[in-house]
Amino acid sequence: MTDFEGTVAGPLDGVRVIDLSTVVMGPYAAQILGDLGADVIKIESPADTVRVGHYRTTPGMTPLNLNVNRNKRSVQLNLKDDTEREQALGLIDTADVLITNMRPGALHRLGLSYDDIADRNPGLVYAHAQGFRGDSDQAGNAAYDETVQAASGLVDIADRALGEPVYLPTIIGDKVSSLTIAYSVLAALLHRDRTGQGQLVEIPMTDTLIAFNLVEHLAGHTHVPETGPTGFALSMLKGHKAVRTKDGLACVMPYNPRNYRDFFTAAGRPDLAENPRVNGEAIDSADHEDLAALLESCAPALTTDEWAEVCAKHSIPMAPVLELDRAHEDPYIRDGHLLDTAEHPTEGTVRTIGIPLRFSATPGSIRRLAPVAGQDTAEVLAELEATAR
Repeated sequence: MTDFEGTVAGPLDGVRVIDLSTVVMGPYAAQILGDLGADVIKIESPADTVRVGHYRTTPGMTPLNLNVNRNKRSVQLNLKDDTEREQALGLIDTADVLITNMRPGALHRLGLSYDDIADRNPGLVYAHAQGFRGDSDQAGNAAYDETVQAASGLVDIADRALGEPVYLPTIIGDKVSSLTIAYSVLAALLHRDRTGQGQLVEIPMTDTLIAFNLVEHLAGHTHVPETGPTGFALSMLKGHKAVRTKDGLACVMPYNPRNYRDFFTAAGRPDLAENPRVNGEAIDSADHEDLAALLESCAPALTTDEWAEVCAKHSIPMAPVLELDRAHEDPYIRDGHLLDTAEHPTEGTVRTIGIPLRFSATPGSIRRLAPVAGQDTAEVLAELEATAR
């Protein structure tokens, strides 16, 4: 059970973040900053889409909301109302960081663009995330994770590797962009602390995922003229997948000839360990497909636990496949507090996703669970009024 008492101030203690974003990309980035100690104030309207969907007790308290809005205070304001928009601007005046994923047109209409705000708060780090680059002809287009996967080449990678143009079954564009927002904000805060100067930081999802994908998949097109095709060869193989052991699924990844020889010997196939393809100085790329098929055929010889023992002994990369339904039972997850339980004020017992970072002096912490929409409006506006006196 998570204990919120006695938490140490995180590395961002004293930093105020205004979260003027919806769905996942912006809220998850703001939550990361909150986990690191920032005071995060979420300004939201009743139509916040992250609050739409299944809930257990309180309308709007969806699993997704619980997973991207902890360590925040929620202020509910109608930005189309002049009085409430001025209150939002007042809060932004007190902030170090603003995160938004509203479209540029909407920000301009509301008087909340960077140009509108920069003179009011010249030290503000204004992080604007959107689907496409602001100076492109697609700047105002709607974007969702699937469109970004398509526009970034990820669907092409899947089509070439799997023979089907599928979307990755996780919102990778949103979450990679969330991480990019977080590190961009930290860099801009460092610059602000050195110079006193805030700035606009633009984080386009599509550009972010293009850069992310091309690290390995630009491959032979890195050179001009090209020295080979695009696509990282190993991960494009049809046989590049987890294998079925005697009692489950595991990733077993021999990477060099010795790894393969030890694997085949443990599987009771010494004949394969004598194969010339695994007795040279390195594995020929042309042999990876055939070796993957042999690996798959040999894996059922042992249980997952037995393979774990063999692979640890011989330094063969290996990991059992984590079944999400049983994640809370996994010893690694349990011991690392990557999933804990806590008592939510309105939702009862909930599971909380742990903070994966470790700081020796200023650890992050979960100080409050996701708020009900608007629950902190009176408190935060009273603080604002007191500050203005």
